[in-house]
Amino acid sequence: MQHAALAQEPSRLLTQGDPAPVIQFAPPPDAGDAAPSGLPFVLVSDHAGRAIPAALGDLGVSAADRARHIACDLGMAETGRLLARALGCTLIEQAYSRLVIDCNRAPGHPTSIVRRSDGTDVPGNMELTATQEGQRVEEIFLPYHQRIEGEVSARLEAGLPVVLVSLHSFTECMNGQDRPWHTGVLHNRNPAFGLRVRDLLAAEDGLVVGSNEPYALTDASDYTVPVHAEGRGLPYLEIEIRQDLVSSAEGQAQWAERLARILPQAWDEFSRQSAGSRKQTA
Repeated sequence: MQHAALAQEPSRLLTQGDPAPVIQFAPPPDAGDAAPSGLPFVLVSDHAGRAIPAALGDLGVSAADRARHIACDLGMAETGRLLARALGCTLIEQAYSRLVIDCNRAPGHPTSIVRRSDGTDVPGNMELTATQEGQRVEEIFLPYHQRIEGEVSARLEAGLPVVLVSLHSFTECMNGQDRPWHTGVLHNRNPAFGLRVRDLLAAEDGLVVGSNEPYALTDASDYTVPVHAEGRGLPYLEIEIRQDLVSSAEGQAQWAERLARILPQAWDEFSRQSAGSRKQTA
């Protein structure tokens, strides 16, 4: 294993051979009537990618550990793309591994650039200068969030509704603790839409659904939803799916189908209730 140790700090982290930090999937032109129209969802996947800039080598992390959940949200790139196609909605993904920088943490947060994750040391993150940390923020974190901000703003300026859907997966065992939930809905401020999805998921046969499990959504522990949805007063869903359930193509297709069915139903119920509330206060 190797990670780059340069005597002089380069002015840029990403080089021409590195992938762009943001991957955006727009509704396919051939979707036609196969995808519902007029849906408000903007899908985002903070931890979809597992790329590491060439300048950082492998961060001193073994291939086996880079294949674990500490590197990315396993199964969510595939599930998110299937869901985006089924809904005919835009999906914005982060291409780089959360071991490089976590795009769901504010820069400077203790877990923005992890030194140790679920028992694994990350040597390439141990002795970073402020310049090196700043490069990861400027070249990876900011372009991703600027793309989300631009997509949301463009829709709002066009008079279109927006529901931010933040897609995550979680490991079935973390720090020695088993996690029994099949899925969890995280919520903080503006929870109404997400709680509606939670209740629809709970009505599915055999699903164990957590509320703020296996994590709680907070302003301090999260970034994407607090900034792009709660900060703008927009409805949102932050969902966690247990990784063993989306580890196969069959599981990914099953969860994409489930969410493609439930999200429009939740939006219909939410928008009708919101319209009713506006009439009562008019």
